[in-house]
Amino acid sequence: MSLRRRADFKLTPSAAIALQERLRHEVSHVDQFKRIRTVAGVDAGFPGGGQKTRAAAALFEYPSLKFIAARTAQRKTTYPYVPGLLSFRELPAILDALAKLPVKPDLILCDGQGIAHPRRFGIACHLGWWLNCPTIGVGKSLLIGTHAAVGRQRGEWTPLRDDEETIGAALRTRTGVKPVYVSNGHRVSLDTAIELVLACTPRFRLPEPIRHADHLASQRGV
Repeated sequence: MSLRRRADFKLTPSAAIALQERLRHEVSHVDQFKRIRTVAGVDAGFPGGGQKTRAAAALFEYPSLKFIAARTAQRKTTYPYVPGLLSFRELPAILDALAKLPVKPDLILCDGQGIAHPRRFGIACHLGWWLNCPTIGVGKSLLIGTHAAVGRQRGEWTPLRDDEETIGAALRTRTGVKPVYVSNGHRVSLDTAIELVLACTPRFRLPEPIRHADHLASQRGV
């Protein structure tokens, strides 16, 4: 990893926005991957009042969702909280956690947004671009856009739109439970992203790899 690319995480907010605007055009919205054998979920938390960033990466077999391994990493938080620029705050620790996994995942699910972002470059896009790896954003809450009502049954979804552009999907992963917001990150189309997220979410609202990473990042020590 070049020193120049490491310095990208230390940009001023205005420079970071300019970088997002540039890199959004380097993100692929079509399927560009071979067989998926492993999938990882990543998440980050901020213990100690935000002074530290604790990230977790959880690796599972696919499609069996058999647990393989999980790793955590902790760093001093070096980037301020700026809406729309959370990847600059979270990715250094997330990259550390991913580097500790026994194998590189074939697919990464991010607790956050992909192109469902004001500049179409959420954390799933940023991470996918950085690693040149297929990524999908799975948001717990809506960041941007509007959508029609989603059917109550598991698997039903409706497009998430910003003006005339489709930027993701509101997806019901569990019957009668509020939807999640799926958006492609890098090297995955939206239709495929929806299929993969459903396949990784057999029981609960969130995909198993993200549930595991979320627990490690927010509830346990490193």
